[in-house]
Amino acid sequence: MSGRQNNAPALEARRVSATLGATEVLHDIDLKLSAARWTSIVGPNGAGKSTLLKALSGLLAHRGEVLLFGEAQNKVPARIRAQRLSWLGQSGTGEGSADDLMVYDVAMLGRLPHQRWLAVPGEADREAVERALRTTQAWDWRDRPLGQLSGGERQRVLLARALAVEAELLLMDEPLANLDPPHQSDWMQTVRALVAEGRTVVSVLHELPMALASDELVVMDKGRVTHHGGCDDPATHAALEQVFDHRIRVHRVADQWIALPK
Repeated sequence: MSGRQNNAPALEARRVSATLGATEVLHDIDLKLSAARWTSIVGPNGAGKSTLLKALSGLLAHRGEVLLFGEAQNKVPARIRAQRLSWLGQSGTGEGSADDLMVYDVAMLGRLPHQRWLAVPGEADREAVERALRTTQAWDWRDRPLGQLSGGERQRVLLARALAVEAELLLMDEPLANLDPPHQSDWMQTVRALVAEGRTVVSVLHELPMALASDELVVMDKGRVTHHGGCDDPATHAALEQVFDHRIRVHRVADQWIALPK
């Protein structure tokens, strides 16, 4: 990115607030999300997790400032921002109009930020789409309409579209929706591979055991960040237990942190 600052956070929120209707749902959030890390945002229903992710992505109007790799996000040209930041919305929200598109074409939509207006996809685009569809095990459905797929299959295609962007920052809102446990595990391995390549992943997750496998957790409640820390940090575990009214307990099992009902 032109003018990108060395060692800048991948995303930074400065006093970010947002209102939905007449209700303020985010309250003066200050947050720095490290580059080349996997951060999960967790909290009870209505905490503002998805709203925060949309504000960070630039999809939701907000007060305050969001920096993308050290640059004011609203100053970054839209095309460059779309190349650097990839978005996977909650359960494919708003994708109904794409039901008649072939799976391959849906994934190819992820390449639009890299193509000139009305240009035919090039070899790099085709390679990126095939790589993304194979990563999500959706390549065999490439000639099927999106509307003929199950919820889990559809989610894997939409994930492939997000991966096809080959952005250095991926924001995913409930990416595990409709995925069975094996494909949830595949998703985690994909995220780990992305981070190993130096990319940054920020995910909103309800699945606390999966979230605890992240590098960092952002804990939210009532539109505020109550804690931000490493997943191995006892303070993070305490904050997680507290935000769920101590109805869960974080345990170490087989070298993994899990959250179990108390």
